Amino acid sequence: MAIQPKKNEMPVQEAKVRANNFEEVALGYTSEIAVAEANRCLNCKNKPCVEGCPVNISIPDFITKIKNKDFEGAYSVISQSSSLPAVCGRVCPQETQCESKCTLGIKFEPVGIGRLERFVADYHNSKFNGEPQLPVLNGHKVAVIGSGPSGLACAGDLAKKGYKVTVFEALHLAGGVLVYGIPEFRLPKDIVKKEVETLKKYGVDIETNVVIGKTLTIDELFEDGYEAVFVGSGAGLPRFMGIKGESLKGVYSANEFLTRANLMKAYDEKSQTPVMHAKNVAVVGGGNVAMDAARTALRLGAENVYIVYRRSMDELPARKEEVEHAQEEGIKFEILRNPVEVIGYNNPDDRRDPKNGFVTGLKVIKCELGEPDEKGRRRPVEISGSEYIIDVDCVIMSIGTTPNPLIKNTTQGLEVNKYGGIIVEESTGKTSKEGVYAGGDAVTGAATVILAMGAGKTAAKAIDEYITKKNK
Repeated sequence: MAIQPKKNEMPVQEAKVRANNFEEVALGYTSEIAVAEANRCLNCKNKPCVEGCPVNISIPDFITKIKNKDFEGAYSVISQSSSLPAVCGRVCPQETQCESKCTLGIKFEPVGIGRLERFVADYHNSKFNGEPQLPVLNGHKVAVIGSGPSGLACAGDLAKKGYKVTVFEALHLAGGVLVYGIPEFRLPKDIVKKEVETLKKYGVDIETNVVIGKTLTIDELFEDGYEAVFVGSGAGLPRFMGIKGESLKGVYSANEFLTRANLMKAYDEKSQTPVMHAKNVAVVGGGNVAMDAARTALRLGAENVYIVYRRSMDELPARKEEVEHAQEEGIKFEILRNPVEVIGYNNPDDRRDPKNGFVTGLKVIKCELGEPDEKGRRRPVEISGSEYIIDVDCVIMSIGTTPNPLIKNTTQGLEVNKYGGIIVEESTGKTSKEGVYAGGDAVTGAATVILAMGAGKTAAKAIDEYITKKNK
């Protein structure tokens, strides 16, 4: 049978409709489409796609199960390696990981591995309401700081080995960046809730509204009987450019803007944490977070939304699918442009803060690409005298985040690098402090969900070995 050269299309909401709602854009494969896509897999003996997966899912095996319409069997294969398949199937950059290694991709489009993973997870979640088989407790306690992807992955693996795991989350809902950072239209919160509830069924306790470094310290966790601690606190400290006007009203970090919209439901008129419903919005940056912020601003009623990025479309770090969805929805791309000043004015009628004005524009300068930098990307070079102003009343800075220094500042003996990331032994996640392990964005800075999960799984294995050896 001839191989279909292209992936089976993902059904999606029509662009003009979805731009006005927060419902999920991609609708998911039907069972018929999933089987058709699975039949494109060559089932290679050397399984190069597995090498591209940070958690080493046995990809050809679960795809073979789909071919045979054994969807629960496919879920069983995936769940041996991944704690969050419904999440990863939606937000992981498969095109640069597993799918980039797909043999079929040498000649045709690679197999839609991520789409198939999502299908399998959604099928299972729609059918299965039972209780998992609980492991026998081994009498040892482990604390996990942060309920994002690295923390949940670490907690899940340890719980399945019989550890009594408690996850400490600073916010009022579990999920970390999955609930505060990724919009509903890309990752419905009910899916995250379902994954968290599954972990709870394995005996994981989740304590919210606990800020480690304030409510409790890591040393106090050890005093409370925890034998090891995993730090998966993420990278929630936003970066700004340091240009004039960043203190004006209407300037947000992407972190704040998305947290208000996603976690605090700022789009709801009854929300106690509102957000500016601007008419014209500029989002500075070109990553997935920038796309999320821009598409959220559009759904909040903006008439014009601009992505301002200092390199070309070819260098955009965001996923191709997210860029295409943004373009279809009407997001405008101001490419090869670098912001130099946020323009604003003071409103004398605003007596709350007469010194702090309101955004009226973003001054940018045109760029051209020069020689490659240390990462191999061509460096943007500003063109003298090319400045102009984009008429906006809101600017969202999406130029990256760094780990919050709170844990480092309250934990003696925990070494960090110049960016604030916790220094770890790569193969284990072990830090400079005895019994403390770390992974995810708290180590690397802002990265992907699947890489964070991989780090959590690595640390869970090392923690198990550490406690076992310690108690021999």
